[in-house]
Amino acid sequence: MMYKGIKVSGIVSMGLLLAACQETSADDTNEQQIQEQAVPSTLEVKGMANHYHTGDEIELTAKADEELAAGNLQWYIKGVEASDWTEVSGMTSADFSREATESGLQIKVAYLGEEAAETVESEPVEVEIDDHGANDEVGKRIYNGFFYNDEIEDRPLTDWAGDWQSVYPYLQSGALDEVFEEKANNSDTMNAEEYKDYYDIGYVTDVDRMVIDANSFTFYQEDGTEMSAEYDYDGYEVLNYERGNRGVRYVFNKVGGSEDMPEYIQFSDHDISEVEAHHYHLYWGDDRAELLEEVENWPTYYPSDLDEAGIVRDMLAH
Repeated sequence: MMYKGIKVSGIVSMGLLLAACQETSADDTNEQQIQEQAVPSTLEVKGMANHYHTGDEIELTAKADEELAAGNLQWYIKGVEASDWTEVSGMTSADFSREATESGLQIKVAYLGEEAAETVESEPVEVEIDDHGANDEVGKRIYNGFFYNDEIEDRPLTDWAGDWQSVYPYLQSGALDEVFEEKANNSDTMNAEEYKDYYDIGYVTDVDRMVIDANSFTFYQEDGTEMSAEYDYDGYEVLNYERGNRGVRYVFNKVGGSEDMPEYIQFSDHDISEVEAHHYHLYWGDDRAELLEEVENWPTYYPSDLDEAGIVRDMLAH
C-alpha cells in the first residue's frame, strides 16, 4: 500500500509539474506574440462628425493597417489657445470619448512602440461646434423659422461649395431607422413607419453625389451619368408654411453648361445669412415659380466624407 501511495503521489506531482510547464509555455507564447506584434505603418482617427453641438459626445476610433493592442496607444488633445499637446489620462485603447465643449479642439492618437523609431502618430482632427443658434435666442428663433425680413441677407454659392452625398441611399438601406424611431418617440402624431414614408418622399433622388464650386454644379446620378453647368445668383424668396413659420429659398439660375442640367436650383438650409452649410435641402427644375411651390420633395445632402454613423448622429441632434 505504501508503494502504491508513493506511485500515486508521483503521478500527481508530475501532473502539477506538466500543468505548470504548460502555463509557463502559454505565458511565454503570449509574451512573444506581444513582442512580435507588427508596428503599424499608418494610423488614422475615424468617426469625427461634420460638426457637433455643445454637450454632444465625441466618439472616435483609432484605425491602423495592423491590429492595435490596448496599452500601446495614447490619445492627445490641443485646445485653441494651447501651444502644446496634452496627454489624455487613461485613454490608451483604440477608443476615444469626450464631451464637445470647445470648437477648434484638435485630437490625435499615437502608437507607442518599444523604440522611439516605432512611434506612429495620426494626423490631427479638429472638432467643430455649431449650435445653430441654440445657445442664443435670436439664432434659435431664426433656425426654427421665425425671423424678420430685414434679418435676411444674400448668400454666395460658396456657402454650399464642396463634395456632397445624398442621404436617400441611407434611408433605403435602413440606416436611418434609428432616426425615425427617435422622431416618433417625440411625436404625438406620427409613428416611425409614417416618418420613414414621409422622408422617403422628401429624400428621393437619383442624384447620389453633387460637387459645388464657386459658380458651378456637377450632378453624379446613380446610373453613372455626370453633367455640369454654371450658375449665377438669382436672389432669394421667402416662403410661408402652414405651421406658421417661414423659410428662405436661395435661387441660382443656369448661365451655361449641359442642356440636361436644370434651369434653376434652390437651396434651403435653415440659415438666412452668409454661413457655411453643414447640410442642405435642394430643389431643382426649369420653372422658377413652380419650383417655389414644391414642399414635398427636398433631396438632402451631407458632406461626402461623412460616414453613416456621422450622418445619423447629426440627424439625431436635430
